[in-house]
Amino acid sequence: MIAEAGLALLWFAAALAVLQLFTSLMTLRGGDGSGEMGGIVRPAAIMQGPLVALSFAMLMWLFIRTDLSVLLVAANSHSAKPFIFKVAGTWGNHEGSMLLWVTVMALSGSFLALVERRLPERTMIATLAAQAFVSLGFYAFLLFSSNPFERLLTPVAEGNGLNPLLQDIGLAFHPPTLYVGYVGLSVAFSFAVGALITREVGPAFARAMRPWVLGSWIFLTIGITAGSYWAYYELGWGGWWFWDPVENASLMPWLAATALLHSASVLASRDALRTWTIMLGVVAFSMSMVGTFLVRSGILTSVHAFAVDPERGTFILALLTIYIGGALALFGARASTVSEGKRFSIVSREAGLVVNNVALTAILGIVLLGTLYPLLTEAFDTKVSVGPPYFNPVGAIFAFPMFVALAIGPLLRWRSDRFGRIGKRLILPAVVTVIVLGGALMFAPDIHILPLLGLGMAIGLGIASLVPLFGRNLLRTPLPTYGMVLGHFGLAVALFGMASESAFSTEKLVAANVGDRVDVGPWSIELTSMEPVAGPNWTALEATMTARYEDGSPVMLHPQSRTFTQPQQTTSESALSTRWNGQLYAVVGEEGADGRWQLRLWWKPFVPLVWLGGLLIALGGVLALIGRVAGDVRRGLQRRRIAMRRESKPLAAATTGPAE
Repeated sequence: MIAEAGLALLWFAAALAVLQLFTSLMTLRGGDGSGEMGGIVRPAAIMQGPLVALSFAMLMWLFIRTDLSVLLVAANSHSAKPFIFKVAGTWGNHEGSMLLWVTVMALSGSFLALVERRLPERTMIATLAAQAFVSLGFYAFLLFSSNPFERLLTPVAEGNGLNPLLQDIGLAFHPPTLYVGYVGLSVAFSFAVGALITREVGPAFARAMRPWVLGSWIFLTIGITAGSYWAYYELGWGGWWFWDPVENASLMPWLAATALLHSASVLASRDALRTWTIMLGVVAFSMSMVGTFLVRSGILTSVHAFAVDPERGTFILALLTIYIGGALALFGARASTVSEGKRFSIVSREAGLVVNNVALTAILGIVLLGTLYPLLTEAFDTKVSVGPPYFNPVGAIFAFPMFVALAIGPLLRWRSDRFGRIGKRLILPAVVTVIVLGGALMFAPDIHILPLLGLGMAIGLGIASLVPLFGRNLLRTPLPTYGMVLGHFGLAVALFGMASESAFSTEKLVAANVGDRVDVGPWSIELTSMEPVAGPNWTALEATMTARYEDGSPVMLHPQSRTFTQPQQTTSESALSTRWNGQLYAVVGEEGADGRWQLRLWWKPFVPLVWLGGLLIALGGVLALIGRVAGDVRRGLQRRRIAMRRESKPLAAATTGPAE
């Protein structure tokens, strides 16, 4: 009965979403009884979160029990699978991941309805109406197209198991963080639609939306960083980014969310960039919907994609058309009512943020075109591959000017400024950048232009990101300022790791006997032994390698070639040795006819900085979010105290008035 109860809870939640949408629309129309109906909107939204969360918990329990009478469990689990992968396997499939998506969306809507009191009530009702409309589409998708609780007529004896590539701890972390980010953008989308409906596009709207954008951006950053590292060590390909269409599907919402975050901050603080903020709110959620379509439509082949039938892709495409087409139509109808906000000089912090937004939007367009173009040509029976030779140089055209703007922008004043005032503060970053470029050319004359520019820009941006703290009282500096500094510094750290990996990596592909020694970069590696080992649901051939960095102490590596029985598949489990200046990466392949083993070895200087930089960027966002929320709470308490004083003054005057 657990499956039936979980499905029933989904139906109840969907009914509440219908009620939320209907009462919101009636309230906005202002007909008779609209006041009473307006009081139903928030409770209807609040109740959906617990209902859907309980439904998701029931599906998780079915996976933990390995209930093979449920189609989804039988198709994606196995009784011998380790416990952690039974839990994480709940969302390691199409239906379960969509239920996780809807769960996060319902909880977000509940929290929004419960705590948001800064917006005018009419705008808030419009926002909740938009959120209910979006939620209804996903409820319908689950209930009519992707039922996660569907029963089998006859339970099977054993399940098919989980894709071995997903049987990694990364599955427990990467998808949920991404989904929180995606769904946070749906809330930003609802805010944008609500503001357009009521024509209340101003600082109050931006201040209400900003924490949601910042929170979703933090989770997207963490999810992309974790996913990159997961693919890096799990696939055995030795790379941290492959411009895979599904990788791009997570990158595009992040680019749009980054631009939206900057626009919302300007609108909240300086009442500028109103149109930018509305448009980016629509675009950011559009990109998350595009990613959902790519992953679940069956139109592309990827290690990340869910192999599902095209009918479900058509359903998602219809949702995308309705949501985004409707929002753009609403924007077109109300664009004339959205004023431009306060103006600013071409030399100002606002102008720097506009440059940043233009660059991010251009890069987003480049990634979107490169992702969709092969799909378009394939529809005409022409296969085209778009990869790094397109994405790297074309994206760099806009990325490097954006890095320059990131170095200069935070030093500029709001509204109006002049470059002469900040010139002295830019001397150190500029000089160090030139020195790094010259040193790289001197010691590595064959370095390619993009890694060279990346190294120089990373060092310059890293120093420039710290300049806003020079001369300040660090104890009195607001947390959002520290968040900005740390985020920009993290970007510089990640850029340095990317450029170093691209410029200086060394790879060896050899066939070796036990006892052979191989040199790769500064490392000397000896294949010591090959032994069979067994895991809970796999067997493997495990290599033991003794590695030495120059004349240092030996380091033991144990890469494996694993064979899973259910489903039958062979995977490569890489072995890593990390130092302060890079990472040794080892993969073992098959045994050749001559008895030698295929070994693939990389030395990747400073590559861990790619993920360290991503974590620093996310940590900067966390500091900014804490600072913003604390500031909002403090201002709310101040307003409450002022209101209480005003209310107490008439009462005091009445009680101390003249005696009769």
